[in-house]
Amino acid sequence: MTDSPTVPSTPAGVSAPAFAMHPGYRRMFAPNQLTIGIFLPLRFYQGDMAVLQGQADLVADLDRRGFAAVWVRDVPLFDPNFGDAGQVFDPFSYLAYLAARTERIGLATGSAVFPLRHPIDLAKAAATLDRLSGGRLVMGIASGDRPVEFPAYGLDPAQRGERFAQTVSYFRQLMHAPHGAIDSPLGRLAGPQLLPKPAVGRVPLLITGSCQQTPQWVAEHADGWLTYPDSTHDDAGPQRLAQKIRAWRARIPDAGFRPHATNEWLDLSADPDYPRTPMQGGYVLRTGRRGLLDLLARWQEAGVNHAALGIQFSARPAAEVIQELAEEVLPHFPTHEGPPPAPARW
Repeated sequence: MTDSPTVPSTPAGVSAPAFAMHPGYRRMFAPNQLTIGIFLPLRFYQGDMAVLQGQADLVADLDRRGFAAVWVRDVPLFDPNFGDAGQVFDPFSYLAYLAARTERIGLATGSAVFPLRHPIDLAKAAATLDRLSGGRLVMGIASGDRPVEFPAYGLDPAQRGERFAQTVSYFRQLMHAPHGAIDSPLGRLAGPQLLPKPAVGRVPLLITGSCQQTPQWVAEHADGWLTYPDSTHDDAGPQRLAQKIRAWRARIPDAGFRPHATNEWLDLSADPDYPRTPMQGGYVLRTGRRGLLDLLARWQEAGVNHAALGIQFSARPAAEVIQELAEEVLPHFPTHEGPPPAPARW
C-alpha cells in the first residue's frame, strides 16, 4: 500500500496542504462549490431492525452513481424519550463495513461524540477506518446533546466542553506525534505510538456547531465547520446562514479555505414543483426537486460546500429517491474528482 497516491494539483484557494492528497476531503470540498452526500439510515428505525436490511446495497449504489459522501451518526444509547434512535450501528464499525462495499465515496461521521470516549480509542478507530478505506474518512465531531449519555459513561455533562477541547488536542497529537510524547489531563505517554497512522497525512475534523467553545476557538481549530442550516423553506434561512459562515471565515487565522457543511432531512415529493414546505415543526422539509435545486443553489451562494441529505422520512422508497437525486440533482452539483483512494486490499 502506498502512502502518497498521485494527486491532481490543489484547486486555487484550497489551504491546508495536509488535505491536498486526502481522497475523502478532496472528493467533498472545494471553494465556492457544493457537493451532495446522503445521511444514513435510509429508513427511520422504529423498533424493527428489518428496515435497515439492504441499506448497504443502496450505499454501494450511491458510490456507483457518484455521490460525494455517505454520513453516519453516533448515538451510543437509544433514549426513548429523545425519540430518534439515530444510526443504530456503531459508526466506526459500520463505516468499515461500508468501506468494504464501496470504492470511492467519502465516509463521514455526523457527528462522533468526542467527550464520551477516550482519545486513544477514538484515534485508533479513526486511523484504522481511514487505512481500511484508503483515506476516505472525514470526521464531523461534536460535544454531545443527549443528556442520558453522560451519566451512563460516568461523566459530568457540564464539563463536556472542556473535555471536548482536551480530546481534540490529544487525538491530533496521537495522530501526528512521532514519538508518542503527550501530556494531557486525559492521559500521559512517552514512547508508545498509535498504529496505524492515517492513510494520507491526517483525518479532517469538522467541528459541529460550537461544541461549547468560543467562535474564535472553532475558527482556529476546525478543519471545517458543520452546522444546522437554519430555515430551509424560505429565502431568509440561507441569508442568515451566509452571514454565519462569513463571520466564521473572517476569524480563520490564515484566511485560508475551510469547508462548511450542512444537512437537511428531506421528504422528496414525486411532484417536481411541490413547494418547499416545513414538516414536523421544521425538522423535515417536504419539497419537489425544483425546490431542492433552488435551496442547494442558495446554499452554495451562501458559502456551503457540502449538503448531507437525509431521506429517512421520505414517503417514497429510498431507491426511488436516490435515483431521482442522482439523475436530476447531482449533475448540477457534481462530486469533485480529487485523488483516488490509496490501494487498500487488507
